[in-house]
Amino acid sequence: MRRTLARRASIVGVVIGLAALTACADDEPAAKDDGTGPVSVKASDSGCELSRRDVKSGTSTFSVTNGGSKVTEFYVYADGDRVMGEVENIGPGLKRDLIVELPTGKYQAVCKPGMVGDGIRGDLTVTGDAPAQIDTDTALKQATESYQRYVNSQAVALEQKTTEFVTAVKAGDVAKAKELFPVSRTYWERIEPVAESFGDLDPKIDARVNDVEPGTEWTGYHRIEQALWVSNSTKGMEKYADLLLTDVKTVVAKAKVVKLTPLQLANGAKELLDEVATGKVTGEEDRYSHTDLWDFEANVEGSQAAIQALRPALQKRDAALVTQLDTQFKAVFAALDKYRDGDGFKPYTATEAEKKALGAVVDGLAEPVSKVAGVLAKK
Repeated sequence: MRRTLARRASIVGVVIGLAALTACADDEPAAKDDGTGPVSVKASDSGCELSRRDVKSGTSTFSVTNGGSKVTEFYVYADGDRVMGEVENIGPGLKRDLIVELPTGKYQAVCKPGMVGDGIRGDLTVTGDAPAQIDTDTALKQATESYQRYVNSQAVALEQKTTEFVTAVKAGDVAKAKELFPVSRTYWERIEPVAESFGDLDPKIDARVNDVEPGTEWTGYHRIEQALWVSNSTKGMEKYADLLLTDVKTVVAKAKVVKLTPLQLANGAKELLDEVATGKVTGEEDRYSHTDLWDFEANVEGSQAAIQALRPALQKRDAALVTQLDTQFKAVFAALDKYRDGDGFKPYTATEAEKKALGAVVDGLAEPVSKVAGVLAKK
């Protein structure tokens, strides 16, 4: 999810461990290479220099070093700004790797200093005829099929519950709309990495007010959330409710047919934990309703669903990692249990000590999840 610099910077002290894979950036340009190995990406406040812009089809690693003064992101976009892979929250002086599977075609490599705007873009060409991972590994093929079924089931529920939420908003039923707000968002948060791949639909649906770029109207769930909890009213929200449902239906239609790779599942599992760390733990996600823990749990459930789909393939490659993942997922759900209230959660108004404790347990899970893509990329 695209976030503003100020928002990201505010949580560094809570979840600094999630910055993983840290290295000191230097002031030298990205080194030229011989066409093999990782692609070095030198990101700065005004540049996005790749050591090469032609790679072979199959699995590629982009090693991104931020030599600038702003937190940055790195994306590989297909046509229509469809996200093939991304790494977010790369602070100054930090290094993060993106491992992504790319078929033959034309792409764009994009750095986003400050994590806003269209970014600094350059062409990326992929050539060759390497077979896709799912064509050579039955376990990985079955993993993507399994996860696609999960996405489809969540997408159906997302549309149903968002329809109910929108109906309540348009009817002026504030109590019902408040009740349905966190429920409908649960299904969104479980499959958010898939939804993020569809260009500007994600910010239209899920942006906070401080995420909105100048000249862009604030729309989506949180626009309505503010009215419900701050004004205790749905007045003027009818058009935003209609637009929300239209955008959700578009995401649902796209999600049902999108073709995912095993590495997208692995990267998506990590992205969901980044979402927890940068929004839910801090209480910034649902700042008006304080229903952040519904989203928190849904993000972790979505991450677990991706890992579970990959489990047979991971078991063959690194059984010890699977055991570690199982242990850490249990730890996160156990930490959430103390906040439960019936079928949901208590309002999230955690102390700094509680936020730090939750951040630490999420960090403990993010570390092994961050290894999954690398394990899958091994021949």
